[in-house]
Amino acid sequence: MAHDTQHCSFVLVADFDIDRGAQLTYQFPQPLGTDEGLLANLMLPDGAERQPADWTVFFLNQTPFNTIQPVLALDNDDDGAADEEGSKMLYVINLVRTKLDKTARRGAVVKAMAICTRYPFVQIFKPVLLLALDDYFMNPSQDCLARLFDAVNAMDFSKMPILTRFEKLIMRHSERQDLHIGRYEDGSPFGGDPGTATHQQQQPQTSTFPSTGRPTHRTTNSGDSRVSFDEGLRGRAGNNGTSASYKSANQMRSPTSPSEASFSLDGSAVWVGDESGLDQMGFVATATAAAASASSSSISSAAGRGRRSTDASSSSSHGAYVRPEGAQSLTGAASVALKDSHFYHTAINYNEHLLPVKVPLSTFPEEVGEGSLTLLCTTFSPTITTMTGPLHPHLHTNGMLTPPVIVLFNALITGKRIIFLGHQKLAENVSNHVLAACALGSGCGVVLRGFIKRAFPYATLINREQWESVPGYIAGVTNPIFEDVGSWDLLCDISTNRMVVHKDIYVNHPATWTPSSNQLIFRTGTIKAESSVGTEEDVVRVQTKEGAQQKPELTARPDSADNVFVEDILSAIASHYSEAHIRAKFTEYAMRFVRVASLYEEEITGSTTIGYPSHPYIERPGEKPRLGSGVYFSDEVAGAKELAMNAGRIEGWRRTECYRLLQADWQHELATKPIQGFDLLHQLARLRYAKVISDAEAELIFRSIAENLRTYEQVTELLAWLPPHLHGLQPLSFGLFHQQEAVRELAVDLFNELRAHPIGVQFLQALNHFQRYAYVRQAHAREMRMKDTNSLTIPHSAYMSRTPSNRSESSL
Repeated sequence: MAHDTQHCSFVLVADFDIDRGAQLTYQFPQPLGTDEGLLANLMLPDGAERQPADWTVFFLNQTPFNTIQPVLALDNDDDGAADEEGSKMLYVINLVRTKLDKTARRGAVVKAMAICTRYPFVQIFKPVLLLALDDYFMNPSQDCLARLFDAVNAMDFSKMPILTRFEKLIMRHSERQDLHIGRYEDGSPFGGDPGTATHQQQQPQTSTFPSTGRPTHRTTNSGDSRVSFDEGLRGRAGNNGTSASYKSANQMRSPTSPSEASFSLDGSAVWVGDESGLDQMGFVATATAAAASASSSSISSAAGRGRRSTDASSSSSHGAYVRPEGAQSLTGAASVALKDSHFYHTAINYNEHLLPVKVPLSTFPEEVGEGSLTLLCTTFSPTITTMTGPLHPHLHTNGMLTPPVIVLFNALITGKRIIFLGHQKLAENVSNHVLAACALGSGCGVVLRGFIKRAFPYATLINREQWESVPGYIAGVTNPIFEDVGSWDLLCDISTNRMVVHKDIYVNHPATWTPSSNQLIFRTGTIKAESSVGTEEDVVRVQTKEGAQQKPELTARPDSADNVFVEDILSAIASHYSEAHIRAKFTEYAMRFVRVASLYEEEITGSTTIGYPSHPYIERPGEKPRLGSGVYFSDEVAGAKELAMNAGRIEGWRRTECYRLLQADWQHELATKPIQGFDLLHQLARLRYAKVISDAEAELIFRSIAENLRTYEQVTELLAWLPPHLHGLQPLSFGLFHQQEAVRELAVDLFNELRAHPIGVQFLQALNHFQRYAYVRQAHAREMRMKDTNSLTIPHSAYMSRTPSNRSESSL
């Protein structure tokens, strides 16, 4: 097997010796070539002997001091992967357990076992680690490591789909359990039979529609859909683009509007809630595998005839596929009748125990493990968090009223040194808060990057000088001595719900605020390091480009956008919204910040390198109209306030590596994104929030979108920015009710194009009855007009083939 196909790169074991301390006992299949003392102390956290079990997460190949240098098994790789281990991040999930033993000198035995992997979804290895460590306690030998290593690497990923960026965004924002089912090789979210795992590497499945099975809806909620496999897995599928993968999908697109049968009152799902119009294409799940098997042949024949219905009015938005009878199925614990397509379902066979594994499919590299933003926001809720320390222009965007979570976000993006302290807490709690903070700063991996590279989910005193030398580190510790050492800018104490800004933060970062002469927004007054929170008002003056007006604003406003945002988040948490929903909110927040920063940069430098230039819709006599672009504000006053609020943290962020990475990402996005030529997000914001849109602008918006909706990739990009929590297709449905016929026709064209793709049908299902009726009625009316026109037009060749008498008779 090629080395880069291994799910597990190394297995480590550490023991605690009462005389020598933490010791690294085994490294399999070979030594890592890095500091063994460091590894042992990361695997055996402080106070581990007082806990029955604990988990830690740490990284390798992250910095020079934890880069591994294995000496075997890598030199014979012909594709240049000989130094691969030294260049790619390795994620380590570690389990430490304490077992009471009266024969031991201290009455207990402490051992730890870790798996090193290239995948950020390290949580999938927890069940097998529990079994393997128990096995090692009973028989402490290297054979246990070999069995674990082989079992994990025998896990079958050969049929796991590799989703594009926009497919991931669609999946993580929806709880439907049948999303992207056509991306699975057999039309359902099953892997190969885990009992006969194979290492064969295959290309992503190109079929768009399921080849077997007829699914049925169920009302259970899907699992957590926020994470998936790493971008590094793309190497397994080669360099084939998505266009090739979906060639067959585009060939199967419907070339015209829905047929007349699609709109009949007795058969349309729009009217009676019948799902039959959709199950021909495999979008409605069956209750049993037997039904799926029995109907598979009829589905195949019906697929060629087209759908009977434009949409379904089922109240359920969840469905999943099942494997028909006679096909290979999962056995034992892994045998489940219905599957959630948010996950790739496979299994690990360890010591005759078949452990089901659900590999999440929509993660980004900045999302590692099980860090919870819900827990992070709850821990540092404004109602229970004590804030101390001086105000800082990078951190306190709303003065003394800045919510703690926003202070943390600002510290993350501006490269401050952050410590999460959990005295007498499990190392797992500290690690999860650090991982959640990385997701917070990066917009859940969708917007920014560079946070995991400087994160140390569990850090120790052993190598403090090394990780403290990393600029802007994010570290999790359990030893309270780190608070006294003071080599940090922001301390987040999860034990006591404290957040402390260091009193010497200005000494550590002297260039905190250097307004330039042509700056649009600037602050008056100086915030001194020794001043306490709440003793000083930070006054912001907003100046127009011409310098004609100046309007003073106090930054500490209880109705600030940040405060309203955090209240919304806490309300969603109190209402038991899912983690996926909370992450979607923070993704929007980070995207908004970047778009505001793009405008700020444009205003102070004359251009921007991280977004579209900002300008409104332009329509001049004799010139071609031009769509607006850039961040959208409801009015100029709101825009000025938002720019003023963000100015401090934007200035700090523009000095960081995170900003430079975004510059490169933006250039790549401009060159590769499917929809080119205009700012799609600006147009969708106009449709959602604008109070007034001229007829000409509305027509140009719908025309631009409709003309750039010809491929599957373009469809997924559009739908990625129309998530269910923002009402899905509702902004586009407004075009169906526009006063101009041209706009209505373009809206119908747009919906017809969406209907030609399975993922588009699923979004159409989410429209309400009124919106669906408007689409069905207008599409049917246009279809009938086209038929009437065609019936009145006789082809020239047919006309000339008739005899003169026949032509005269027909004219009568």
